[in-house]
This record gives sequence, structure tokens and C-alpha cells, in this order.
Amino acid sequence: MALSATASSLSASTPSPLPPTPPSRSGYAAACYSLPKFPSHVRLVVSNPLHKSNPLTRYCLPMSQLGAPGRGVVRSSLIDPDGGKLVELIVPEAERDARRAEAARLPPVKIGAVDLEWVHVVSEGWASPLRGFMREHEYLQSLHFNSFRLDDGSLVNMSLPIVLAITDEDKQAIGNAPDVTLVAPGGGFVAILRRIEIYKHNKEERIARTWGTTVSGLPYVEEVISPAGNWLIGGDLEVLEPIKYHDGLDHYRLSPSELRKEFDKRGADAVFAFQLRNPVHNGHALLMNDTRKLLLDMGYKNPILLLHPLGGFIKADDVPLAVRMEQHSKVLEDGVLDPKTTIVAIFPSPMHYAGPTEVQWHAKARLNAGANFYIVGRDPAGMGHPTEKRDLYDPDHGKKVLSMAPGLEKLNILPFKVAAYDTVAKKMSFFDPSRVQDFLFISGTKMRTYARNGENPPDGFMCPSGWKVLVNYYQSLQHEELGNEAAAVGVKS
Repeated sequence: MALSATASSLSASTPSPLPPTPPSRSGYAAACYSLPKFPSHVRLVVSNPLHKSNPLTRYCLPMSQLGAPGRGVVRSSLIDPDGGKLVELIVPEAERDARRAEAARLPPVKIGAVDLEWVHVVSEGWASPLRGFMREHEYLQSLHFNSFRLDDGSLVNMSLPIVLAITDEDKQAIGNAPDVTLVAPGGGFVAILRRIEIYKHNKEERIARTWGTTVSGLPYVEEVISPAGNWLIGGDLEVLEPIKYHDGLDHYRLSPSELRKEFDKRGADAVFAFQLRNPVHNGHALLMNDTRKLLLDMGYKNPILLLHPLGGFIKADDVPLAVRMEQHSKVLEDGVLDPKTTIVAIFPSPMHYAGPTEVQWHAKARLNAGANFYIVGRDPAGMGHPTEKRDLYDPDHGKKVLSMAPGLEKLNILPFKVAAYDTVAKKMSFFDPSRVQDFLFISGTKMRTYARNGENPPDGFMCPSGWKVLVNYYQSLQHEELGNEAAAVGVKS
């Protein structure tokens, strides 16, 4: 993912004259007009880089116009989750035996590995106020409006349908039962789904509206949707125990509630989240460290970074989670990021690669976890077109959509300009178009080629210990491929 910087987007400076009226939220700066609470002495300068007539136009609003609080400590827990209360759907320990006994009497529905990841996501409140798999009225709102209308008339963002598919045989076996038991891929009861509703699964419409295309080769579609059943079943979840994977990484899987407690324990007065599914290079680190400096300049005393790699389903050529987590730990050990001001945790959601539609989900989930700033770079949640040599989505649309997305008004979006390797400074720097010849763009493909060949990237691209993790991984793949080829030759002979 290419990166960008906020130095020209948000900064504390001498106030400039106020415009007659603030720009509407349809403009790029709009998300910045609904910022979370700032220290009372700070004045915020907001630039509107998408303003057609003058991309450098700046608007300065006094803090009184941004709803700043009085003096005192601003805690991360002051940003409310969607719906006002964090949803937590794990059955209390004292009630679990009774629920398991009940689950044994209900019609069983076997779920897949990705379905289990969604149970995990919903049970911990990442999708608050959603309380289970979507019923039809929720599904239609998500699919067509990217949002829910709550009983009080307010909107919350919900850009991805969170649904559970069942087969014709499942539907027949369920009959008129009001509740069903969800059974894990390897057996064992996972949850009870209450007050169920079964409705038609129109796969083509779901794919077209989520991805904006029905082209073949979409990873989530091929893995999850295409082989799924023709019906969707919605209802309220009661999860029988916390979801654990027993892969040595469960200690990284902090729930929104646990993250909020950790932010408050560390005395955070701002939390900025960075989503990624790739190894951290020094361009990412430049971006994150620069954001923290910016927040300090704005008057915050202790901004905390949530480095939040995606831990659910990913496409086959992405770096596996265990390798990424080992690489991330080396980045902190080497001091590229400060462990005292950084929390590394796993976001359990599956990855759709649905571009601007999906990035809204990524932002919303971090809001529910207590983050009040969200970093967005180039082509968030995007991928290459499956059949053509181009990006599937416009690389700038993700950050533009986030600035206008319904239900995300209270989350501050931080867009960044591109970072690349500066061959003069011998380090990752923010790209300077006046020195285009001095910059080297190292793509993911190029990085993988270096690692597979055991070569080192340019000095300053990634911390050496983190790079070694990647080299070991890609070379192990090569050894595995050679072993498979040798085995295949042996079988033929």
C-alpha cells in the first residue's frame, strides 16, 4: 500500500480568517468538522485538498465551534461505539452448561472457517450495534445504503453485509424451528442463533453491489460466496464461549472492550488506528510516527497508535498472519515504532478486497474499539484487477469515500500522501514530485522478489531483523515448492 502524510492536512498554526460559512460535509475536509474532542487550547487548521479552485485553501475553526470540552483529561473511552453501547454476545460462564445442553436439542447448522471469523467479529462488538447475522431488513440496508437506520432515527455505518448462508438441505432440516445451533467446522457447538429469519441469497446482486463488479477471480467471492448455499439465515447470536484459535497468537486478539481498557490504562488522550495486511516497512513507520508528531503538535499529550493487522481470511499470495506478527514484533524490538506508545493487536475480520466499500467497515470497526483517528492511504482494501493489468479501484476513492461516508462523522480521517524510497537520503521519505528521479517505488511484487532471492532491499527500506523474517518465510516456500516438484517427479518415475 502506498502512503501519505498529514502535515498539510491538519496542523496547529496561526488562525487564518474564517470563511463566511464552513464547507458542507460533501467536501473532503468535512470529516474534520466532526472531530472528536480536542484539548481546549488547540486551534485546528483544516485544509481541503479536493477543492477544485484552490487545493490549498485552509479553514481555521476555533475549538468552541468544534465542540471542545472544558479543561481536564480526555479519555479514549469518550468516543462512543455505534449505537451508544458496545455489543458483547459471549454467554456468561455460569450459564454456559445450560446453554450447551439447550444447543444439543436444537437443529444444527454447520458453519465454515470464515463464518466462524464473523461469529468472532460480531460477538466482541466490532460491528456494534449488530447483534448477530443480518436479517433481511438489515441486509438490504447494508447492501443498498452502506448503513443502518436505528430506532432513534440516527445512522450507523454498515458497509459490508455480515450474513450466514445455508443450503436447501439446511433450510429443510430447520423447518419452523425459531432457534438453531451453529456448529464449528471441526465439530463442537459455537453459538445459538435466536429468532431466526431465512431469506433468499441473491449472490449476483450481493457481489455486484459489494465489489462493483462480478468479474471472476475475486478472492472472497470464490472462497466464500460462490460455493455457499442459496439461503441466508439471520438472527441474534449467543456465543457459548470466547472464540480462540490456539495458534500462539490469541494474546494479540484483543476485543474492543479490552482495547478500550488498555487505551485508558495507558492514559491515551487520542488513539490513531492503522490497518494493514502486509509487513511493516519504514514508509509505514514514517507515516505512523509523523501522525503522532502531528497530534502532539495539535496539543495532545499522549496519542497512542493502534497497529492493527487484519487476521481473518486473506488471499493466497498475502503473507500469512503468523509471519506478519513476527515481523511486526521485530519492528517494535528494533525501535522503529515505540512500544510504549504502540499497541499491536489482531483485527479478526475476514478480508473482502472490496476497496472503498470495505474501507468503511475497517474504519467503523476501529471506532467501536475506541479509536478517534483513522489513517487511510492509497487504494485501501484494494487489489489488482483479476483479469486486467490495472487496479480494481481508483486508488484515491477510498479516502474520498471515507470523508463522506454516512455514520462515520465522529471519526477523524487522516489521509496521507505517497511515501517512497529516497535514493539520495537513503531512507523512506514522503514523495517530492520536484525530485521524481530521486525516488524508487518498491512494489509488493518487487519486495517478494528480493526476499525469495535472499537479496537485501535498499538500506533504510525495512529494519534488518524484520526483513530477515520475510526472507526466511519466502525461502521456506521455495524449499517447499522444490520438495513438491521432486515428489511429483518421483511419482511419475
